[in-house]
Amino acid sequence: MNYIKITETPSNHDNLEQLDTVSILNKMNEEDKKVADAVAEVIPQITILVDALAERFEKGGRLFYIGAGTSGRLGVLDASEIPPTYGMPHERVVGIIAGGDIAIRKSVENAEDDINQAWKDLMVHNITDLDVVVGIAASGTTPYVLGGLAEAKKNGILTAGVTNNPGSPLAEAADIAIAMNVGPEFVTGSTRMKSGTSQKLALNMISTALMIKIGRVKGNKMVNMQLSNVKLVDRGVRYVSEGLGIEYAAAEKLLKEHGSVKAALDAGA
Repeated sequence: MNYIKITETPSNHDNLEQLDTVSILNKMNEEDKKVADAVAEVIPQITILVDALAERFEKGGRLFYIGAGTSGRLGVLDASEIPPTYGMPHERVVGIIAGGDIAIRKSVENAEDDINQAWKDLMVHNITDLDVVVGIAASGTTPYVLGGLAEAKKNGILTAGVTNNPGSPLAEAADIAIAMNVGPEFVTGSTRMKSGTSQKLALNMISTALMIKIGRVKGNKMVNMQLSNVKLVDRGVRYVSEGLGIEYAAAEKLLKEHGSVKAALDAGA
C-alpha cells in the first residue's frame, strides 16, 4: 500500500464522550465546513466526467453507480431521484448496491467483499460501451467496486471512481478519478460523515449537470419533472405562468392539456 488511507486516520478531536452536546455539534460543524472545499478541488475531474456522459447519453448511453454500504446507498438515492425530478426513464441512471435492494435498509454481511458480483449485477442491465460506470467507495478499496470497474474497463466501458483516498486502488483504476480529501472523520473511520457528504455533493453535481447538458432544464426550472402530487402540479403551473406571462388559471389549463411543463411552454410560446 503506497498511499495514506486518510479515511482511517485518527479524528482531529478526542475524548468525544466527555463533551457537552453543543460542543459535539460545533466540532462536527467545524469539520463539515471542510467538505465543500474538498469537492471544489475535483471540479476539473467532474467536468470531464459530465462532458463524457452527455456525449454518450445523446447516443442512448446510461449512467451506472456501483457501491457498497453508505456509498452504494448514495448512488441508489441519486439515481432514484432522476425520474421524478427530470422525467427520465428509470433505466437511464441506475444505482446498484452490493447485496441488492435489501442492502439499502439493512447491512448485508460480506456483500462488498465479492469481487465478481458487481459485473454480474451490471450484466443484468445488458451494459454496453455507450454506458458509463461510476464506482463509489470512500476507502477506495472495496472489492465489489474494484471488480466491477476492472471488468467494465476490459469491455471498453468508461469508468470513474468517487473516493476519499487519493492514490487508492479505486483512484488508480478508474479512467476518471474523483478523489476528495476531506481529512479524518469526526468519529474516526465513520465515513458516513464527511466522506458520505462529499460523495452526495459530487453525485449531485454529476447528475444535475448532466441533466442540464442534455436539455432537461429550461432557464433554472425542472421543466420535465413528473407531476405526481399536488405540490408538484402547483409548481408546474407556476413555472408555466411565469414562463409565458399568463394568469395561474390559464397556465393550469395549459398544463393539464399538455401534461408537462416543457410541452405547455412550447405550446404557449
